[in-house]
Amino acid sequence: MGEYGDLPGSSSRRALRSKEHVAAIPDPGLERTKRRGFHPIQALAIAAKSGCFLGACTNVLWPFVPIGIALHFVRPEWHLWVFVTNYVAMVPTANLLAFSSAGLARKIPRVLGVVLQVTVASVVEIILCILLLFKSQYKVIQAALLGSMLANLLLCTGLCFVIGGIRTKAQEFGDVLAETGGGLLLLSVAALTLPAAFYEGLSGLNRTTAVDLTDRILSVSRYMSILLVVAYALYLFFQLHTHHHLFDRDLYHADQANKDRRDNVNRAKLTITESLLFVIFSLTLVCLHSIFMVEQIHWIVSNRHVSDAFMGLILVPLVEKAAEHLSAVDEAWDNAMDFALSHILGSTIQTALFVAPIVVIIGWIAGRPMDLNFEVFMVVVLVFSVLVVGNFIKDGKSNYLEGALCCIFYLMISVTTWYYPNPPELEAGSEH
Repeated sequence: MGEYGDLPGSSSRRALRSKEHVAAIPDPGLERTKRRGFHPIQALAIAAKSGCFLGACTNVLWPFVPIGIALHFVRPEWHLWVFVTNYVAMVPTANLLAFSSAGLARKIPRVLGVVLQVTVASVVEIILCILLLFKSQYKVIQAALLGSMLANLLLCTGLCFVIGGIRTKAQEFGDVLAETGGGLLLLSVAALTLPAAFYEGLSGLNRTTAVDLTDRILSVSRYMSILLVVAYALYLFFQLHTHHHLFDRDLYHADQANKDRRDNVNRAKLTITESLLFVIFSLTLVCLHSIFMVEQIHWIVSNRHVSDAFMGLILVPLVEKAAEHLSAVDEAWDNAMDFALSHILGSTIQTALFVAPIVVIIGWIAGRPMDLNFEVFMVVVLVFSVLVVGNFIKDGKSNYLEGALCCIFYLMISVTTWYYPNPPELEAGSEH
């Protein structure tokens, strides 16, 4: 038995990994930089190159940043254009946020660095949900939370498998990541399914009034949220303390297998000061564009015949996770699949076990009736998505076919949500 126990289905390379003792593997080159302090011109040049080619390509979208802000104040009645410009502006600003947080992550141990990057990326998601919370758009929040998980599980994972499979015939990743991540995904789905099952079960029995049932669901969601946060805290303790060396081992091997490792080591990097300043700057812009975009969602849904399910499940998650997806795809291209999946699965788990319950708890404190009673359609979609991805990662290998199937399933969901009807109150609003 290895350090992690008997892990069925492991490949020979993964079995070799599990026998290695790597309690404190150094990270040579990646975390060191000769630069110190703050140098604006050099910092801007480094940030413009971004962490990958795809990230650098988002620089062409920076003109949308001032345009989106200006339209919000000068032409607030141009609802569609305000939404579109601020929606697009979220991409380069979120990319800068991801790049600068990656600069901070290089200064700390690998596993903690991945957690830091995932957490910073989730800040955007939390901000969007809180803004929607105080606009009482609870269904859009629920759709956005599940949509974020779907975008990570199907679209991002699929693109990583496809892009990585083009350069490497079959990519392998660590057993700890696959099995721990897969188990937590199943727990997440089970937890998010319970309130919906509770609601459907009681409503079918006709043993309670509608008002009483709503109160019961709200109470169940709030107490479950506390338990989910506890589960996430235990996961962090497991990942960062008691079993840190197991995750670090897999990330170390992924780092060594990275085909662009030499370029990454020699590339100029931001200093700690520059990274912090860019994080603050980009986070401020992301907050502004989020506010301006969210203010237009109700008008878009009501007047442009876009279903709130499509808005929440597809449109909002795509932009809030854009930078994270670009980084993961670049890591897959470099054959660092452990890093890519750490970001994908880590972000999905954090959304389910931390972001969703935190939004419910904030709503509880603010007196907002936010709950975890997702619509049955959304729950079914999430369950199948976890089953599909879990089946593909359980053997610790990936190829382009599995990735293509994930992307196709995501497109199927997109088509379905486009035709999903809006709630009656939104339909009534669009008629006036």
